[in-house]
Amino acid sequence: MSTQEQHRLNFRDAMASLPASVNIVTTQGSAGRCGITATAVCSVTDTPPTLLVCINNRSAMVPVFEENGRMCVNVLNHQQEEMARHFAGMTELTMEQRFTLDGWREGALQQPILQQALASLEGEIQQIQTIGTHRVYLLEVKQITLASEGQGLIYFKREFHATPHSVPA
Repeated sequence: MSTQEQHRLNFRDAMASLPASVNIVTTQGSAGRCGITATAVCSVTDTPPTLLVCINNRSAMVPVFEENGRMCVNVLNHQQEEMARHFAGMTELTMEQRFTLDGWREGALQQPILQQALASLEGEIQQIQTIGTHRVYLLEVKQITLASEGQGLIYFKREFHATPHSVPA
């Protein structure tokens, strides 16, 4: 194995040690409807509210997201692991079948919103950049739906985990 390949594998192992929120990123528009499970999502700024979303260039959904120009980041709760698995392609469900499962509705910007998600952030893609193997999207958030309760779902050491939740005293 080359030094460069070993370095890449070490990086991937290091990133598996970085707990990450589990999200289903969706889009709907003239190019169709699709969604993907993603952990490479983070806030950039609150003025204007902006998220960074990374998706592998090889994903068949990249052209759909880009033509539609909008997306929704659904932040999953601890009870939505099965949905995360469906949208990660870990099951046999087709894309259309995934959206027929209970819990989906259309948001204010006509994007697929997963009910019971901790948060659903609909927005417009403002910038796209290719960095290495991934597309980096900057999403200006226009509409936010928040859940009143629930524990988070994270991906850590290549497995799903519920986040511990304590109520402030």
